Amino acid sequence: MAILVVGASGATGRLLVEQLLSRGQQVRAIVRAPEPFRRLFENNENLSVIPGSILELSDGELARHVDGCEAVASCLGHSLSLKGIYGEPRRLVTDAVNRLCTAIGESQPARPVKFVLMNTTGNRNRDLSEPISWAQKVVVGLIRLLVPPHLDNERAADFLRTRIGHGDGLIEWAVVRPDTLIDESVVTEYAVHPSPTRSAIFDAGKTSRINVAHFMADLITDNGGWLKWKGRMPVVYNVDGPL
Repeated sequence: MAILVVGASGATGRLLVEQLLSRGQQVRAIVRAPEPFRRLFENNENLSVIPGSILELSDGELARHVDGCEAVASCLGHSLSLKGIYGEPRRLVTDAVNRLCTAIGESQPARPVKFVLMNTTGNRNRDLSEPISWAQKVVVGLIRLLVPPHLDNERAADFLRTRIGHGDGLIEWAVVRPDTLIDESVVTEYAVHPSPTRSAIFDAGKTSRINVAHFMADLITDNGGWLKWKGRMPVVYNVDGPL
């Protein structure tokens, strides 16, 4: 299976590439610094590194990179710096999702392409009318105004949920929502729920990046898991204990 990964050089993206390569998948990764990235994976023959930025590649280039892929995964996010949070591009994730979906459409795949988007549990799935307290609504509203990446994540998920929807013949999607991201060295036990089981603001859980990568790789490579979660926005939490 050929899989295109964007945001591949990020903390979670690198782990997703590692998970996919360990399963013998063919990975195409778009990264700004190709040589250091190749060395991370010891020039694995199943890894094709595409130099550049997802928003700077031409439409034609992006269409070529998507062509032949059975899945596309995005681990894109804004860097945790003043420039990353408040500088351009403000719509990094949204515009990338839009462009990738357009490229998939232009490639006219023989079967629907899986699109897996890493997002955040602070973003509600409005298809399910997920309950949220008044206090959390107020805080999330302030975050939406004051922290542009949150709004970008919301818009990216809503693009898949409303513009692609559930009946598109070329794209199927899942939006993975981890809670507070932490670093761990190995995959541990984790739980996956259709909706948050705790408040992302007042009772946040933890999700290790490697568990997020493991779950995303499962979605891409396991058809049973994909059938369960496609068109949904699963929430991932760590559970104590080894996997």
